Amino acid sequence: MKIDRIEYDGIGHGANVTRDAAPEPRQVFRLPPMDSVVYDTADAYDADARDDRRGTGAASVARPRALATEAVHAGREDLAALGLHAAPIDLSTTYPSYDSRGEAARIDAFAAEGAEPEGPPVYGRLGNPTVARFETALARLEGTESAVAFASGMAALSAVLLVRNAMGLRHVVAVRPLYGCSDHLLTAGLLGSEVTWVDPAGIADALRPDTGLVMVESPANPTLAELDLRAVAHACGSVPLLADNTFATPVLQRPVEQGARLVLHSATKYLGGHGDVMAGVVACDEEFARGLRQVRFATGGVLHPLAGYLLLRGLSTLPVRVRAASSNAAELARLLADDPRVARVHYPRIGGAMIAFEVHGDPHDVIAGVRLITPAVSLGSVDSLIQHPASISHRIVPTEDRHDAGVSDRLLRLSVGLEDVDDLWSDLDGALGFTSGG
Repeated sequence: MKIDRIEYDGIGHGANVTRDAAPEPRQVFRLPPMDSVVYDTADAYDADARDDRRGTGAASVARPRALATEAVHAGREDLAALGLHAAPIDLSTTYPSYDSRGEAARIDAFAAEGAEPEGPPVYGRLGNPTVARFETALARLEGTESAVAFASGMAALSAVLLVRNAMGLRHVVAVRPLYGCSDHLLTAGLLGSEVTWVDPAGIADALRPDTGLVMVESPANPTLAELDLRAVAHACGSVPLLADNTFATPVLQRPVEQGARLVLHSATKYLGGHGDVMAGVVACDEEFARGLRQVRFATGGVLHPLAGYLLLRGLSTLPVRVRAASSNAAELARLLADDPRVARVHYPRIGGAMIAFEVHGDPHDVIAGVRLITPAVSLGSVDSLIQHPASISHRIVPTEDRHDAGVSDRLLRLSVGLEDVDDLWSDLDGALGFTSGG
């Protein structure tokens, strides 16, 4: 069996490689080329100033820039004028102002509309220049007007729910699987929300007058099930679609281009990319961003400036990291699919660096047997991580719901890093030898 044979069960089920698949002509998985997605950045820098520096004295329209270029330069356009090369870290919690009347007017404007205050910063809970650079860059990569960063991915999701709850729109329609804590937040109603879990085909019928949000994750955590986001967005009608894009990142897909209004990231994962920062971010239109800023100010779920700096730095290598790790993952998925100790391999059609696989033996033995790969929660780091979702990331989801969503007790989730692929396979091969089915 080859990894190129992919079974796809429709809008609600992922791409799965199975042992009984019939041979087909080999289809090589290829990542999108580095310059395949471009963005209009005419408003990102001053064309007149640029041409004046060149001595032309005439303004011209800025040429769209490729994803790899935006990842390096977005949010940093003003550095040269500041005499800087690296982005600064502003650690101030408060800022001096001798114009208290003007300060009051700006705070009133923020309270009324949630727009970012113009002029110098006021207080760290209203906004921070370092964090704002990351927000600008991420919005550019996702193709949205704005982005609002938070202290964690769960803080970001909580803010979205609170924005809708404040409008009396407490009902959420959601599709499993989602990240385990997202599932729990919705199911437990901790923020006063009520959730209806549906298959993708049931979204339209589940909508109510008080439905404030439809939430999906594609590829999904941990099964890597993929959804037709365009079809889902159509089913949502006027209800905002929130797509968790943590696994794919804007390198592999931009949900707003398929109809999503909100794009959620656990920035702890690929956006940071080095396992040393915790953060969340929502990319969206400016209207929704204003509500998110107000919630962030009121609840205090702000991102620390050092985290904002690390995230901005992480974005600069995001395309390179995702492509390199995805190349490793595609090869490991092929090897796992050919291994008799492995019952099933899940690998998404769009590619990526995540693999889920089910073993015939005891998955806990695999966890105990790895030596190079780190057995730990989280994902998206430069080093490879493996975990058992039923024990950790999705333990909080009721067993029956977990199983119905395809999260079996034998499923392992592998976040593939940048190590040499032969070394990774050697480690997996040895760990699989520890299983009772090996």
